[in-house]
Amino acid sequence: MIRTPLSIEHTVVQKQGNLVSDMNGEKVMLNIENGNYYNLGEIGGAIWERIQNPVSIKELVHQLVSEYDVNEMECEEQVISFLEHMGKENLISIDQ
Repeated sequence: MIRTPLSIEHTVVQKQGNLVSDMNGEKVMLNIENGNYYNLGEIGGAIWERIQNPVSIKELVHQLVSEYDVNEMECEEQVISFLEHMGKENLISIDQ
């Protein structure tokens, strides 16, 4: 489960046990443990790919800001919101 609140100082990584498929540029994922499907969308899929190995949220935001046309504050808010949801679904591990 997620420890709240997340900050840019936390490090996140995918948990094992998910089957992910690319469908027309959007990532769709099945969690084997809970049997739920998740549509990560294009940006969620980009985040998911970047957290295959542990990465700080700060570094993740930096990577996304350099690739997409988004300001840093908006990106940070959206990334943290997405990761909090992933944490509540027990799909990621979070460390400080």
